[in-house]
Amino acid sequence: MKTVFSFVKPYKWIALIALCLMFVELVVELIQPLIIAKIIDDGIIAKDVGTIGYWGIILVILAFSAFASGIINSFFSSHAAQSFAFDLRNALFSKIQSFTMATYLRFPTSGLITRLTSDVQQVQSVLFMSLRIMIRAPLSAVGSLVMTFIVNPKMAMFLLIGTPILIVFLTIVVKKGVRLFSEVQRRLDRVNRVLQENLQAIRLVKAYMRGKHESNRFQEVSSNLQLDTMKALRIMELIQPVLLFVMNISLLAALWFGSMDVRNGEGQVGELVAVVNYALRMTGSFSMFAFIINAISRAKASSERMEEILLIEKGTEDFSERPLESLSNNEAIRFEHVSFQYPNTKKTVLQDISFSVAPGEKLAIMGATGAGKSTLLNLLPRFYEPAQGAIFINGRNIRDWSLNELRAFIGYVPQSSMLFTGSIYENVSWGKKGASVEEVELAATNAQIHQTVENFPKGYETRVGQKGVNLSGGQKQRLSIARALIRDSSILILDDSTSALDVKTETAFWDAIEGEQATMLVVTQKIRTAKGADRILLLEEGRAIGYGTHKELLTTNARYKQIVMSQQEQEGEAR
Repeated sequence: MKTVFSFVKPYKWIALIALCLMFVELVVELIQPLIIAKIIDDGIIAKDVGTIGYWGIILVILAFSAFASGIINSFFSSHAAQSFAFDLRNALFSKIQSFTMATYLRFPTSGLITRLTSDVQQVQSVLFMSLRIMIRAPLSAVGSLVMTFIVNPKMAMFLLIGTPILIVFLTIVVKKGVRLFSEVQRRLDRVNRVLQENLQAIRLVKAYMRGKHESNRFQEVSSNLQLDTMKALRIMELIQPVLLFVMNISLLAALWFGSMDVRNGEGQVGELVAVVNYALRMTGSFSMFAFIINAISRAKASSERMEEILLIEKGTEDFSERPLESLSNNEAIRFEHVSFQYPNTKKTVLQDISFSVAPGEKLAIMGATGAGKSTLLNLLPRFYEPAQGAIFINGRNIRDWSLNELRAFIGYVPQSSMLFTGSIYENVSWGKKGASVEEVELAATNAQIHQTVENFPKGYETRVGQKGVNLSGGQKQRLSIARALIRDSSILILDDSTSALDVKTETAFWDAIEGEQATMLVVTQKIRTAKGADRILLLEEGRAIGYGTHKELLTTNARYKQIVMSQQEQEGEAR
């Protein structure tokens, strides 16, 4: 919890003011029974109206002070807790943004979302309640016991008897509670994961009429969450009755022997009333311990999960600035004996890949599903690091470049088109900070989507639904391409990004960017697209089995010739 609560430091003075105000409330609570005892013994029993009035006025003033302190304390406590949560949430998000892809894949998306929402909320609530009442409860119990000894040590001893039993009991419950609530948060991760998968695949679920199956799957993980939560809460619910039982037994003993002292003239009525008052305050404080321990157990479990993110040192990307040269070398890109396998797997995805691409050339990458095409492209922006070999840009190892600079001149269009909730203009201009309207329209024109956007009722201000749900596959692809083109990048990566385009639109797109000076790496399954490239790289099961122009591969590579003939036959059948 130390790392998580270190985010309170910028607000330590605000928290300190809140604690001071809380102490004012506590002091007033502890003094009140003494004043009441004074009113009873020196005022009511002695029939001294002046004493009653004097101490009564003091009691009212103290009550008002406690009330005002409580109101102001709530303000400062809320400010400290909300600001702490804001900084913590931002730190977690920034840390996740710095993850390498290998590190990111270690955590399910649903688990990261839970850490940024539910886990942050748990520790935020504990901080607020700590500054408001959680610290006051144990201090009130201890303070009341101390004040009882000041009033009447003999009666106080009876209240002290059950304390060791309660300390041992609470220690055991806290340890078990932390373990159980850690499992509850993991169950919550699983619920979020199933929910996320279902909502993302809602069209598929409806198409296959698997709604009932998905409901049963959700009910199963939700039931596990319910059972584990109930198990944890049952343990927590034991606290209050046990605490109240022990404290009430102690209070009965104090009342019994205290009343005997009053009858024998060895004690005063005011003292007995004060002791009972303190005992009731102790009981009230102990009754809050169930809530406090519940909250602390949850917060500790949540903070451990967040620290798992915050304390990651290896597996984060280095964005330190280093100078980058322009692409002026004869070899814009060179892969040299590159091999790669995903973390925690034994299968080699790429093996001994070597090729080069000159500045301004277009390289088409072909191969069957699972051949390693997308993986190869992901190595260039350093989403992953090669297991062996090296990748060079402009004659220098990409590890020598700053990630900021390296990715600044790479335009990337992923295999799955991803659009953000917002307008079409915002989605295209997302690729370049401060892009003008003219730049957005030019990129859209080259991506063959400008005319389509103009036909929308609101044009570029048309809202894009979540993940582009209100657009067709081809429209989403073209907007993704426009977002990459607006960067005016030296290197353009297109990962099977024209698969949803018809022949006419795709041809118009390639013609539109013909004059681009960018070096292009294009994953494609279409021979007509590959024919327009300067070079073709053919992959099979992670190995390069062909590299050259369309004509060269057609005459020297049997596998490429087979692909060409297969697609020609399909086109012939289509006609």
